[in-house]
Amino acid sequence: MIQIEDRPPEFVEALAKGLAIIEAFDAASPEMSLSEIARKVGLSPAAARRSLITLTALGYVSQCGKRFHLTPKVMTLASGFYFSARIDEILQPRVAEIVARFGDAASVGALSGPDVVYVAHYSVQRARRAAAVVGARYPAYATSMGRVLLAGLPEGALCAYLDTLQAKPLTSKTCTDPAQLRAAVAKARADGYATTVDQLDYGITALAVPIRNAAGDTVAALNTSGYTGLVTPETLVAERLPELTAAASAIGHDLKRHPVLQSIFAA
Repeated sequence: MIQIEDRPPEFVEALAKGLAIIEAFDAASPEMSLSEIARKVGLSPAAARRSLITLTALGYVSQCGKRFHLTPKVMTLASGFYFSARIDEILQPRVAEIVARFGDAASVGALSGPDVVYVAHYSVQRARRAAAVVGARYPAYATSMGRVLLAGLPEGALCAYLDTLQAKPLTSKTCTDPAQLRAAVAKARADGYATTVDQLDYGITALAVPIRNAAGDTVAALNTSGYTGLVTPETLVAERLPELTAAASAIGHDLKRHPVLQSIFAA
């Protein structure tokens, strides 16, 4: 449902509705009827229909019978960000180096509302697990990167997050209790890193560290992950933390030299 506070006078409602419809499609809802889209986005059927007609004419949405789905053209929106921010030149090599050293997977993520959005990712893993691809977004409370990013928030922003949190158990081990999450975030703040085991999906044990800008503010996070049972939080910390911290520091220095990427993470 579209809920945007402090809308400026020039806010374009029609554009917001169209973008909300694009964002409504996901793995759980790859195709939807008009009524399903309207209900999910919080629009009247008439408003949803006008937006769908526009998106279809522009080539971002296609229709099969009475059901709508996204088209490959939507990917051009993400690729514009990917290349203008030079993710391929700056961040992607960093995560690839971590995977070359330790195997498994590595990612860079940033906060977007209550979620972590993956902006860079590299993996040699093949087994089924939550898809950590560029552009994927997952609840901050259930990821190592999310907890590091929450630890970097001002206290007021953290309280607002926890007060409005409606955490859902993604596995039987997912921590959904606000008090326990606050304790986990406090530990991440004190330690300078966070670890998680089977919080987002079964089989994922992860370690994350903050990426800081020149002012020392946490603007993103870097993680490494492996299969639960093959690695433990303790082994990740002992074997990978120094190199992960060094890579995060190097990315922080990269931000200084690339204003576009720096401004994106500062947003």
